[in-house]
Amino acid sequence: MAEKRITVIGGGAAGFFAAIAAAETAPGARVELWEASPRVLAKVRISGGGRCNVTHACFEPRELVKRYPRGARELLGPLHRWGPRDTIAWFAERGVELKTEADGRMFPITDDSATIVDCLERAAAAAGVRLRLRQGARGLVAPGGERSHFLVTPGEGAPEPADRVIIATGGPRGAGGAEWAAALGHAVEPPVPSLFTFNIADPRLAGLEGLSVPDAETSVPGTKLRERGPLLITHWGLSGPAVLKLSAWGARELAERDYRFELRVNWAGGLSREALQAAMAENRTGAPRRQISSVAPAGLPGRLWERLVVAAGVPGDQTWAGVSKERLQALAGQVAQGSFAVAGKSTNKEEFVTCGGVRLREVDFKRMESRLVPGLFFAGEVLDIDGVTGGFNFQAAWTTGRIAGESAAAADSPE
Repeated sequence: MAEKRITVIGGGAAGFFAAIAAAETAPGARVELWEASPRVLAKVRISGGGRCNVTHACFEPRELVKRYPRGARELLGPLHRWGPRDTIAWFAERGVELKTEADGRMFPITDDSATIVDCLERAAAAAGVRLRLRQGARGLVAPGGERSHFLVTPGEGAPEPADRVIIATGGPRGAGGAEWAAALGHAVEPPVPSLFTFNIADPRLAGLEGLSVPDAETSVPGTKLRERGPLLITHWGLSGPAVLKLSAWGARELAERDYRFELRVNWAGGLSREALQAAMAENRTGAPRRQISSVAPAGLPGRLWERLVVAAGVPGDQTWAGVSKERLQALAGQVAQGSFAVAGKSTNKEEFVTCGGVRLREVDFKRMESRLVPGLFFAGEVLDIDGVTGGFNFQAAWTTGRIAGESAAAADSPE
């Protein structure tokens, strides 16, 4: 019987996991992992500020899928088969322990992404995966006529045969995976950025870079977009989970607005404007002689509160005793309903996540196999799947990669 040939295109998290799964499932197969660049696992290396946010400590699939703006319904079944517990166990079996942080994110106990990279590279080598660096693919032809195998064309040289192909090239920065799928008849949802930060030039934020608020609420007027969580002031505007999650859920809508829109910020999280105004009014009796700028409500950072006081038109030396009802309303409005003009976006650190990719209804998620081209499998961001920040995108990569690799290896070889 001829040796089964499985080609995995893309050396990221999904591609590596798919190649390992394929090689372990079919030890006698020839499993090759093609990567166009000289280095594999680029996103793994930079994720979580170089610590690698491997997954998230959310173990109920029905809760877990709520973290995916696109792909939630399709991932439900796969996450029952391979979820965070399986990911944790897989790495633990290979000597890598993960730890859980207060917000549920999980990192290697070393706090070093190299731990994850080394583990994946060792596992691939042990399974017999043949890694081909600087080996991008520039063409893919499906079986047809008397030819029962795929033809994968490398960057240089003649087309090479493969019985099964797994495309795991990532998003629009990938090496043509979505374009090959389209050429083979698949519909592709246009890619747009997800998980990005907001560019805001506003005197209330200038000079406060690095300051964070642990519980804030963000929203976009005229839409259903609303998120809550930590908010970070950056050199270019606003970031943090309250912004990143909003950008993920609103990826397409915000792209249609060319990333120019009004952002509403409640710096006090769940407190309403009325509740804040009432609390501030109590300061007129509780601290009448104190300057307003020195008594920040709702635990706000003092420097931010000073900016909001100025924005409300309150003099710097104004005391609580002399503040008018109108100024109290303005102060409460700045805290609970601050309006900021967003004029563009920026990548979150060095990470890059997109929505868009191969249309999900054209993929059998029990096997991660194309419904249009037998023997063609997909894993990772080449699919129209993306999650919010917190380890969810990596978990989708592990899950889809594992199932794609097992399925490709288990499939009967063409005759």
